[in-house]
Order: sequence, then structure tokens, then C-alpha cells
Amino acid sequence: MNNRAVLFISDLHLDPARPAITGRLLEFLEQPAQQAEALYILGDLFEAWIGDDDDSEPGQSVAAALRRLTDSGVPTYFLHGNRDFLLGERFAAASGIRLLPESVVIELAGESVLLLHGDTLCTDDVEYQAFRAQVRNPAWQAQILSLPLTQRRMLAGQLRDTSRQATQQKAVDITDVNLAEVDRVMRAHGVQRLIHGHTHRPAVHDGWLDGQPARRAVLGDWQEQQGSVLRCAADGWWLEPLPSVR
Repeated sequence: MNNRAVLFISDLHLDPARPAITGRLLEFLEQPAQQAEALYILGDLFEAWIGDDDDSEPGQSVAAALRRLTDSGVPTYFLHGNRDFLLGERFAAASGIRLLPESVVIELAGESVLLLHGDTLCTDDVEYQAFRAQVRNPAWQAQILSLPLTQRRMLAGQLRDTSRQATQQKAVDITDVNLAEVDRVMRAHGVQRLIHGHTHRPAVHDGWLDGQPARRAVLGDWQEQQGSVLRCAADGWWLEPLPSVR
């Protein structure tokens, strides 16, 4: 790897109702991301993704901006989140991104690093894990994608409302990761480094796993006034706010 950083983002939750966040992403893809060694998007890029046949915004603008980035030589990878798990090969072909499995180990500066969206680590939220198992079922997904777009839009709105209400009623620790599960997953993949999003609790946690130094970076969500990016280079990891460049 050269001295350029590898960038990680997640949890933008792009939505037509919040155009400022989409604008912030477009700025990021046009400028800072152009200098990256690679870009990884670890899920929940969109608030809801109802199928690659949906040609509404902001999907089209984001696909075009990602295509410009990938065409410029910056490899860009996408790992599904709990909001955009229906994003598929058609969007990938249009944007130039490369789809990743829900857990993948990559090499950063000579170290093995596990990448996840992060929702599978929240094992204390039993209700959510049951819902996740349902919506990740290929048969369920095929049934949903067979519905007309108008019906899928209505269903997506209903699911968002239900999710917001359920989250508001849960204790904060229920919606965070289970640390025992974090250790178990890192051991299972043979890594001392983990990067994930989902919880909207940005931080870099340094600790120990089986007597060896371990590190877990949690990506931040994006707001209308500020974005969040993790920069990983040979000399360290930095979780940084991303102010507007205009």
C-alpha cells in the first residue's frame, strides 16, 4: 500500500427527505475520496432500498457519482446493511462498486481486518435478530422484489416506522453490540482488528483479545451538518468528522 489512506464510511441513510446528506456524500466522492487508496461502504448507504429497478433519487445520482469515482481508479466496495440488503448486481454494475459478503477479512497495512455492518453483533436485541433472519431469507426477498414498485415503497415506509418505534422503546445497551459476541466473532475469523458500523456510536476501541492487542473501530452515522469517515493508513487509524467542503 502507498501512503494514501483506505477510507471507510457507513450509515448515511440517504433519503429524499434529507437531501443535505446526499449532497455531503456527493462532495465527499468528488474530492476527498478521489485521493483514497480504496473506499469501503459498510452498509446503510440508503435509508431504504426497495430494488435495483427503482430509478428514483437519490439512487441515480449516487450511482453516477460512484461510477465517476471507480472510473477514476479508486476501487470501491459495498457491504450490505440492515436498510439496503436488497441492493444488487444491477446497481453494482451501474456504479462500478464491488459487492462484498456480509463478513469479510481484508488486509490493511499488513494486518488482517474483519469488516461487518455490525447488526449481527447486537445479539441482545433478540427481536431484531429474528426480523433480520426473516428479511435476509432469499425466498422472502424474492417475494418482495416481485411486488410492484408502488407496493414496495409503501412496505418500506411501514417497516421504517415500525423500526423507529421499536428502537425508541429499547434500552440503549440492547441496541449496542454484545462484547462477548465481538470477541467470539473476532476469534472465529482469526483477527485482532474489526471495523463495523450500525450502532451510530463512533469510536476506536483499543483493548486485548486472548492476550494480544486488539482494536475495534465503530463508524459514525451521517447527519445534515457533518459526516464521518475512518481513515486507515500504515501509520494509524483516524475517525474524523467530515465537514462540508463548500
